[in-house]
Amino acid sequence: MTTTETFTHFDAVGARIDRLTGYMASSAVGAAPEMVETIVSDALRRSCEVLEADVATLESLSEDAITPAFRQTWIRHGAVVGVEPALTIRVAVAGGGNFALSIVMTGGGSPWTAAVADSLRALAHVMVLIVLRAQQAQELERVRLTVSSGASVQARPFDHGWDSDDFENIIGDSPALRIAIARVQEVAPTDASVMLLGETGTGKELFARAVHNRSTRRHRPFVSVNCAALPSTLIETELFGHVRGAFTGAVSMRQGRFELADGGTLFLDEIGDLPAEVQAKLLRVLQEGQFERVGASQSRTVDVRIVAATHQDLEKAMKEGRFRADLYYRLNVFPVTLPPLRERLEDLPRLVWYFVNRRQRALNRKFTCIPDDVFAALQARSWPGNVRELANVIERAMIHSSGSTLVLDDVAGPQRSGPSRDTGTLEEMERQYVEDALRRCRWRINGRGNAAEVLGLHPNTLRNRMKKFGIQRPKGVVSLDPGRLSA
Repeated sequence: MTTTETFTHFDAVGARIDRLTGYMASSAVGAAPEMVETIVSDALRRSCEVLEADVATLESLSEDAITPAFRQTWIRHGAVVGVEPALTIRVAVAGGGNFALSIVMTGGGSPWTAAVADSLRALAHVMVLIVLRAQQAQELERVRLTVSSGASVQARPFDHGWDSDDFENIIGDSPALRIAIARVQEVAPTDASVMLLGETGTGKELFARAVHNRSTRRHRPFVSVNCAALPSTLIETELFGHVRGAFTGAVSMRQGRFELADGGTLFLDEIGDLPAEVQAKLLRVLQEGQFERVGASQSRTVDVRIVAATHQDLEKAMKEGRFRADLYYRLNVFPVTLPPLRERLEDLPRLVWYFVNRRQRALNRKFTCIPDDVFAALQARSWPGNVRELANVIERAMIHSSGSTLVLDDVAGPQRSGPSRDTGTLEEMERQYVEDALRRCRWRINGRGNAAEVLGLHPNTLRNRMKKFGIQRPKGVVSLDPGRLSA
């Protein structure tokens, strides 16, 4: 095999591992905790088949443990057991423990490139997240059963492992949040416009900063504008600036946000509240990179990346004539949907400790534990205000509590509905994942690089999923589906 053929082969291996990672993330959404071992075992088997390896093992072993807390192994029939791994990938977790993914080959040594190893590392992280999520779900179920039975609930000690992670203070490891983070990591290095979609309080500005800080513009300004907070008479001058004497009170020249963000990123929050006359000027800046200050005739040129955000249904606003269709399609190049708090309740304990640690010094408090019944009560709420509402609830509880144990106040929030809400949530997550894969693959279902291959599904199975979720290819988009063209 020539050098070129070798690299082509390993590129194909890495691509297959990446598709396996996407398939695992999709299949694990909504999976019951008891199904985790089956999912992990299947992933280990598929990994060995792709790598032509003999044994694959995922295990967790803390420093003071004698036996692994979790261990799953797949062995090829007739393989020799006890051989040193050709490759071991370690994944550190909070609390000092770690997971290890080990791959064994009969010939020994590690024949894979660094790119293949990176793909395996991403797969290992997904498997670890799935295992940890199942363990958290089992712990939450234990808490619910304890609370419902009326038994005494012991206080949970402060966990020093729960702290802000390194992704712009976006706290959590839930599958829904990880999908959004993966989308940010995918689009950040490009200059594409990003549309952040989500309910109020889901952290849209944090994600906008994450896009900026992982882009080539990270050393240039990040400028934020809340379109809903400015009156329509001022938003034009706020965005584009004005010259002296442009209107009553304009005693001096002022630069707009576009000029301040030149070379960097401009975050337009609540873009759906932008007045119609300003929408036309914004479209021109996006298309030509040019604008005029209010009261000026000279055009100025800027190089700005746009990250927009809204909690409104812009497609509906577009159909009603409240939002320009051409501006919508210009902004909605790469949409990222941010999950509401009720769809990632497994992140709630980490968020609670984060808010406690951030505010306790300013409030002259010192909390060392939070009882399980507090977490159970928080889990039961519907959180219409999402993470912002949670931060307010925790701060109110910190003020209300007098000792070292956090106690909720007596003001109850809206309660979360029953199982029907959870079922709809899981289906919506799966629908979003399928639609994202179709969009990335330009709606191809057959042929090279198609969406069915990325999702690990048969093309007919993917078509059935599209029919089930009501997903349709947008008008004017050609799927280039060879199977359909030859029919």
